[in-house]
Formats: sequence, C-alpha cells, structure tokens
Amino acid sequence: MTDHACTHDDAPTQAPPPRPRARVVDAARESARSGPSALVRGKWHKNDMPRERLIERGPSVLSDTEMIVLVLGSGLPGHDVFDVARVLLDRFGSMRAMLDATYPDFDGIRGLGPAKKAQLLAIMEMARRSLDDKMRKRSLMNSPETVENYLRLLIGGRPQEVFVSLFLDARHRLIRCEESAQGSFTRMAVYPREIVRRALSVNAASLIVAHNHPSGAVQPSASDCRLTHTLRDALALIDVQLIDHLVIGADSVYSFARAGWP
Repeated sequence: MTDHACTHDDAPTQAPPPRPRARVVDAARESARSGPSALVRGKWHKNDMPRERLIERGPSVLSDTEMIVLVLGSGLPGHDVFDVARVLLDRFGSMRAMLDATYPDFDGIRGLGPAKKAQLLAIMEMARRSLDDKMRKRSLMNSPETVENYLRLLIGGRPQEVFVSLFLDARHRLIRCEESAQGSFTRMAVYPREIVRRALSVNAASLIVAHNHPSGAVQPSASDCRLTHTLRDALALIDVQLIDHLVIGADSVYSFARAGWP
C-alpha cells in the first residue's frame, strides 16, 4: 500500500495569496445614517436595536456585525461594542474564519476581555457540537447536506490543509471524526495504511473522508484522484466502504461520489 501527498494544486509550490478581507456591512450604523428613525436625540430607537429586530423579524435580518454585538452584549468600559465587532471581523476576514479561532487569536483586540473571549469560543463550540450531535443520530447517507455543513464548519476556514476521516457504523451513523493528516498551504502527506488501521480499530463499516483547499478552489488535483482510488481499493480489502471523498472550500464542496469517482 503506497502513501500519497494530497495537494490542491499540481503546479509548483508558491506562497498563497493573501486572504481578502471581508467587507463588513454594519446594518444598524447604515440605518442610522440613512434616516432619523434610527437615532432619537443621540440614542438608539428601541425598534432599531439588534435584539429587538431579531425578536420581531428573526436572526436572518441582522448583519454579521450585529450578530457579534448580540453575542458580546457590551464592550469593556470606554469601548463601543459595534467597534469591537467590526475589529473582530476585520481581523478574521469573516464569521466563518472566526469559528477556527483559539483563545490567543483574540489577543490584542481592545475592548475584548477574558470573559468575552471565552464567550465567543463557547458559542463557536456549541455550533460544532450541535452539528456533531445531528450526525451521530441519523444516517449520513440520507443527510449529505448535514455532512457538508459540518465539514465546512470544521475545516473550511483552516489556513492549512487538513485531512479528516469520518468513521461510520453499519447504519452509516458517525462513530468518530478524526484528523488523519495536517499539511501546509499547498501539500499534505496522507497515509492510507493508517486510515485502514484506524477503520479496523474502531470497527467502522464505512468511511467518508475529506480535506480542505485553503485557496478556496475545490477542483481536485491529480494527486487527490490517485489518493482517492488507492484509499478506496485499500478499504475494500477489509470490507469497508469509502462512501465519499469531499474537497472542502470556503463556500463550495466537491464530491468524488457525485462526480462518478473520476
């Protein structure tokens, strides 16, 4: 059984382009500029506050900035919470990228103390655990959208390549999800024999594997295709089915199974 280097680009390695910063749209502040109804004598009109708008119209009407404002609740004394939210989005580029943040990643942001950092991390972990719980209670063969959402949340915003294996039972429910390999921006060594060994040790009946492309482009490389076929054949020898290999981008997903295993 051979080992493979899984890459998202067969061209010579080069430094990745800088990730573009997201354009932050602060709906509440834009509303304040657009008409007198948002502010009354220098104060927010109650109906224009994010919390009240969420209660009346649902969370989808809020901007990313307002969602973060609601999570934070308030900034430290002397720091406007809207300014803190905009700085957060400016640093990470998007809410999606914030999901991969660790505690030290929030260092240096004025107006964000230890309690607020912990609060943000807790909210993000709740989102991950919620999807994980869904996957453990249903057949993933009938929930491809849940799988893709979970993997986008898990590895879609990672700055380096990560290869993950989802080990499933005979009813295609999740047994466990593990990182099988980590790499650089452009290259990652994946060892099929280790994935086969783990499948045997957790008594998996089938697998879904996935890796991300930090560039955002999800078209698989020739190395991705070779790895997929090698892993599929190796698992078949121990009577374990490879259900799919997904390539995860920031906004899209490529499925080898849907593409007919090219």
